[in-house]
Amino acid sequence: MNTLEQTTQLAIELIKQQKVSDFEISVGKSSGVSTTVRLSNVETLQYHLDTSFNVSVYIGKNKGQATSVDLSKASLKNAIESACLIAKYTQEDPFNGLAPSERMAWDSPNLDLYYPWNLDAKQSIEIAKECEQIALEQSEINNSDGAELSSFEGESVYANSNGLIANLKSSRHSLYCSLIAKRGDEMQTAYEYSVAIDSNDLTAPSKIGLEAARLAQEKLGSRHLGPQKCPIIFTSRQSSGIFSQLLGALSGSRQYKKTSFLLESLGSKVLPESISIYEDPLKLKTLGSRAFDQDGVLKQKQFFVEEGIVSSYLMGQYSANQMGLESTANAGGVSNCCVNSNFDGGITELTKSMDRGLIVTDLMGHGVNATTGDYSRGASGFWVENGEIKYPVSGITIAGNLKDMLKNIVSIASDVDFRSNLKVGSTLISEMTISGEG
Repeated sequence: MNTLEQTTQLAIELIKQQKVSDFEISVGKSSGVSTTVRLSNVETLQYHLDTSFNVSVYIGKNKGQATSVDLSKASLKNAIESACLIAKYTQEDPFNGLAPSERMAWDSPNLDLYYPWNLDAKQSIEIAKECEQIALEQSEINNSDGAELSSFEGESVYANSNGLIANLKSSRHSLYCSLIAKRGDEMQTAYEYSVAIDSNDLTAPSKIGLEAARLAQEKLGSRHLGPQKCPIIFTSRQSSGIFSQLLGALSGSRQYKKTSFLLESLGSKVLPESISIYEDPLKLKTLGSRAFDQDGVLKQKQFFVEEGIVSSYLMGQYSANQMGLESTANAGGVSNCCVNSNFDGGITELTKSMDRGLIVTDLMGHGVNATTGDYSRGASGFWVENGEIKYPVSGITIAGNLKDMLKNIVSIASDVDFRSNLKVGSTLISEMTISGEG
């Protein structure tokens, strides 16, 4: 057994000394390095080493929880006793309890998610500097918000009173660059990044720097738009936010709390029939993949929206108990969620099909009401005429209601952004409201 497994066994022995009906624990450790460089100077260099212990105990239908960042025997014992004390005094909740034993991840597959990177401080600084330096050499790039390189690896063990002990190991590496372009008195910012499980799959630093510079340069010369209604394309980078709102509205917790703009929508049409949303959590070496959820339930491929119709809510065991349904193994959220494309081509072809309207590349603010679906956010991007980009725009607000926005999706392009846990291409919506200065 490794250190985490030994800690897990020790915690189980300590829990068994208490009078509890059931329990579940997770023990984790993670390490990493992150380096930030700005204008060729090192601003931060941080090493990370974290440990965690989380315990939930059940005394009948009473639940107590406690955490610790110290994995010593004394700290484990103290956390367990604290959880038991809390359980004795909390109100009974009939929906508490573990997931059924037959749903547990007894044979969880290895998803090939662990690629540690032996990255030292000197190397991390050199990579970040290379990324930023080539960007600063480009025309009209006069300042930088910095380049950051991060590398993390971690391992966790989940166990419960059903006898399950499941292990998860993963790594995540990223490189990010943010720049400022200037023309006259106008300044515009833009960023680019790469993220991967395996450091060998990261985009080259020079390419990230050049792309960040290009994005910033393209924003210069921006104009305002007058109030109007028109079609809008959300780039693949921004499209995931729309579908995140949809998935949040379908979460079991929002459903039983009745705080969803898609309340009681099971079996209802929420998208065009050409669009489906599914979870593919067991895909190998893929960002967002996961073998089991936070309840220890084995995950599997499943649809949430099939041909435009809601086929399932997203539920962990507690939400499922509240709703009298079975868990969908989504305690902790979705894992490698995908929205299918219904358009043959990327954003260039999608722009031509739109003919006239707005491409949204950046969003600001948090003007989304999850209960009503009202949507209003600051935006910038590009104005399109005759299927071609005419000029950049900024200082505008786009508005609508998520119910209408989802139903009015015309096309989802094939330019999927694989850097996100929610994978979707650029999305064309037939009409939204723009407000701004003329």
